[in-house]
Amino acid sequence: MKMEGESTKFMKNLTEWSFSQYPKYILLPIDENYEQVKPNLKNIVYSEVTPRPLERNLRLVCVSEDALNNILNMDIEMASRDEFIELIAGKKLPYGALPVAHRYGGHQYGLWVGQLGDGRAHILGEYVNRLSERWQIQLKGSGPTPYSRTYDGRAVLRSGIREMIGAEACYHLGIPTTRSAGLVVSDETVVRDVYYAGSPRREKAAVLLRLSPSWFRFGSLEILSRNGEIPVLKQLLDFVIKEYFPDIQLTDENRFIRLFSVIAHRTLALAAKWQGFGFTHGLLNTDNMSLLGLTMDYGPFGFVDSYDGGFVANCSDGEGRYALSKQPDVVVWNVTQLANAIKPLLSPSQQIHVTHILKTLDTYCKNKILETFLMKIGLREERRGDEQLVEKLLDMMQQTGADFTSTFRQLAELDPNEMVNEIKLNEKWSLKRLSMHASWGCWLDQYRERLEKEAVDTSSLGVFEDERRRRMLSVNPVYVPRNWMIHEAVLDAERDDFEKIRFLLEVLKRPYDVQLAAEAKGFSAQPPHWAYALKISCSS
Repeated sequence: MKMEGESTKFMKNLTEWSFSQYPKYILLPIDENYEQVKPNLKNIVYSEVTPRPLERNLRLVCVSEDALNNILNMDIEMASRDEFIELIAGKKLPYGALPVAHRYGGHQYGLWVGQLGDGRAHILGEYVNRLSERWQIQLKGSGPTPYSRTYDGRAVLRSGIREMIGAEACYHLGIPTTRSAGLVVSDETVVRDVYYAGSPRREKAAVLLRLSPSWFRFGSLEILSRNGEIPVLKQLLDFVIKEYFPDIQLTDENRFIRLFSVIAHRTLALAAKWQGFGFTHGLLNTDNMSLLGLTMDYGPFGFVDSYDGGFVANCSDGEGRYALSKQPDVVVWNVTQLANAIKPLLSPSQQIHVTHILKTLDTYCKNKILETFLMKIGLREERRGDEQLVEKLLDMMQQTGADFTSTFRQLAELDPNEMVNEIKLNEKWSLKRLSMHASWGCWLDQYRERLEKEAVDTSSLGVFEDERRRRMLSVNPVYVPRNWMIHEAVLDAERDDFEKIRFLLEVLKRPYDVQLAAEAKGFSAQPPHWAYALKISCSS
């Protein structure tokens, strides 16, 4: 965002643009041995490694103008230049670049799997923008690193499109997230088995330019703690505090407890946001959990259509560990693993303190989720019976197959007294479906009674209704990136037609505003029948 009185100069070519000369991460241990396969590194945080660029017939799929302007200080004209495409492809590194791959570990599906790391991603350097924000610039799909495992360091076009759309959509919805700035595809192909069903096929390789203040994960600490690399663990934690949590003093002997508490509560507040939008991450392993409380590593994510607490975004998750309704519990479990990671640096009394914090997290998360849903139905403060009011609404939605996003939006668009009017309900396709539930009338009476209680302090019911509608419209979007929309964009993009992905990105910049062009494409209508059978895997 442009600050008042500030003149903006967006750079139009890479000769004007450069990384910070000294990225802060040079203060951490970096392995400078360029050997490609290293299953058991120790006492390092990064490995220095150069991207392997895409070469054949490079094309720009899409960009985020907001990310270019407001993070990278780049003019949109930059996106039309070959040098910008070459930057994303890994061919042209700006001045000040120091490419590294980050080493981390993780719990996957609840099991410790040891060393993981950036197997196909390179942090190129750090950029300090005109707002003095420091951003780490990363390429995803840019070739092998010392942490590459089964595959070739590449990412396919469909996964790049999903992360590009997912990250930018979440940002504009108001969900804390990493960002995506641009996507490039080539004629180079890689072999992937999309559903791990023994049917591999060739797919186009792509590289995504993505941005974050930091790419540190829970697994960044876990690998050091599990391997007994305690001096490096302490060094990394102090670095994280100094660079990202300046309110915590490095001289404070309880700084690691304070850091843990901030990260835990920030992460659970993020989980509550996910629940409020019906967002299902799909792969909530500890290596996909940001230390800054950001949504990161978009793979098999999904925004639920017909509400179902058991909605699983990842078809590889056969047991439903990461289902929508289970996300809060999984996040609390992951935060517990974070507590275990810092345990070697804590005294016995400090460990007891952390245990007390952990005991409060379930309640904190439930309260944040309830607060989120009360906002969605237009209530400003919690009162007795509100939890049951929300639970009953979600239960009716699940039993009737009402759409999650559209139901809440349509509740905002109608006066509560109109919700029994058949003519009005016929104009609201998802609310009409919900109204078929036998308990709809009873719930609606309770909802109206609850609204009237809040309206007592307002001079007029009309004023309160206007406020209720305004509040609800500001937190209940018209549009989210549904899987069927992304699927259609991917199919066209694989034929070198990028119009749908660019249109979708444009619509999702204003998800709370009704847009005629989006309405014409059915973006707020009932999803097509085939959409409910779509499957998304973590293959990329």
